[in-house]
Amino acid sequence: MKDILLRSLSGLLYVILLIVVLSLNTPHPFNILFFILGMLSLFEFNKLIQLKSVIPYFIFVVLYLIFGYWRMVLSSNAGLDEATQILTVLTIFVDLFLIKDLFSRKTIPLFSTKRFIITTFYLSSGFVFLVLIASVFSPKILLGCFILVWVNDSFAYLVGKNFGKQKLFEKISPKKTVEGFLGGLFFSCIASYFISNYTETLNFTNWLILSIFITVFGTLGDLIESKFKRQASVKDSGTIMPGHGGLLDRLDSIIFASPFIYLFLRILHYVS
Repeated sequence: MKDILLRSLSGLLYVILLIVVLSLNTPHPFNILFFILGMLSLFEFNKLIQLKSVIPYFIFVVLYLIFGYWRMVLSSNAGLDEATQILTVLTIFVDLFLIKDLFSRKTIPLFSTKRFIITTFYLSSGFVFLVLIASVFSPKILLGCFILVWVNDSFAYLVGKNFGKQKLFEKISPKKTVEGFLGGLFFSCIASYFISNYTETLNFTNWLILSIFITVFGTLGDLIESKFKRQASVKDSGTIMPGHGGLLDRLDSIIFASPFIYLFLRILHYVS
């Protein structure tokens, strides 16, 4: 009972903190919070892949300052649109390779160069795109995306636990089921209707598409992180959140989905 209470309190604190920061009209608390979350997640991920170099932290700081601080705080787009397009292509390219490794290999190859590539274009870029979604489009859109992740995770767990029979990816995550995945998708689609009415940012159709994107790519991101943890022979990425594990365990879905969400929003902006 004590463990359940501790898990609930730490999870509630995490949710409240994100909602409050994303609801504020000033970018400074948002920038600071996501910088801290990014550095902590990077620390956890470096431990998973046994990378002791300080270079990934330096790269994260540089990327965050350029794409986060410059655009959001100084309101300047000089040269950033072209740089963002390049970063989008490289990040999605690396993410697609991680998906390939997830399905085609027993273990994800982690030679020295690939460790730096993954930390840069999987994790650091993932946080950059979270910032870009909030600064280029709207913090309410990012908040809606987080809510869709929480809805998907919650109902995937509940449906899978009570009705799950067919394993989704047993070798990587034995508890995930096809029924749970479909349950998470179904309730995310329902949640997208209420989010479209509450946020007044995108119409229902666009939020419905985003809910599908987040469910599919969020699940893939969760599986990829599970594969990294299995290779490292650990259950959780860290211990910072009592009852939940590490920050990366909570953010893996949205980190992986963020470049695909950003790309969809950019395409939507150009065609509308």
